[in-house]
Amino acid sequence: MGTLGKAVYTVGFWIRETGQAIDRLGSRLQGKYHFHEQLSRHRTLMNIFDKAPSVHRDAFVAPSASITGDVHVGRGSSIWYGCVIRGDANNISIGSGTNIQDNSIVHVAKSNLQGKVLPTTIGDNVTVGHSAILHGCTVEDEAVVGTGATLLDGVVVEKHAMVAAGSLVRQDTRIPYGEVWGGNPAKFLRKLTEEEISFNSQSAINYTSIAQAHAAENAKSFEETEFLKALKLKFAHQDEEHDSTSVALHDNALPDQSPKVAA
Repeated sequence: MGTLGKAVYTVGFWIRETGQAIDRLGSRLQGKYHFHEQLSRHRTLMNIFDKAPSVHRDAFVAPSASITGDVHVGRGSSIWYGCVIRGDANNISIGSGTNIQDNSIVHVAKSNLQGKVLPTTIGDNVTVGHSAILHGCTVEDEAVVGTGATLLDGVVVEKHAMVAAGSLVRQDTRIPYGEVWGGNPAKFLRKLTEEEISFNSQSAINYTSIAQAHAAENAKSFEETEFLKALKLKFAHQDEEHDSTSVALHDNALPDQSPKVAA
């Protein structure tokens, strides 16, 4: 984006900001009769009361995720698109190299029927599948929580254990080391093989690598993104011209294959 483009972009930005301010003023003047459409100003990291999130500089937090309150995210961990990590009534701790995949929810329990105060603790190199729900529970190192699984208050998933996709783990259930539990309610299914345990550990490492690529892309400025887009279009156009020229040269180099008609 050139100097003129930057100027136009800046002017456009301030026009939009001014328009939004005028809209809010008009709504206040209309009082209770106005239709209030709240503009979204999403904040990925947000304090609540005196509690503030602590996210390691090498962790990846997707721009559409929400981390609120007393939450710690360790080095190399990734919080993916649409996740909600809410540490308002208690604290949430997420270790290093752990991935909390898209649309998952992690919350805590201030109190329950048993009178327990339950934070949520997730260890190192844990994989939490898409749309999982973790509430006031503990997931130890290198464990796996499958897609769409729900873990209720007081659940403990021990190291190298696995909760199958779509399962509901009832309150105060303990899933022992190296076991697979599944169903509604979740029950013991079988032991994990050594190969499966190794694969689950590698899966967490792979997610850390993917997160680095997403972090790099999200860190690009608007100007960088536009420049790379223009560059890609330019080279794509050149490739099309090159392909067309190559086809034409190839056709001209071919011998005439048309049938010969006798005179």
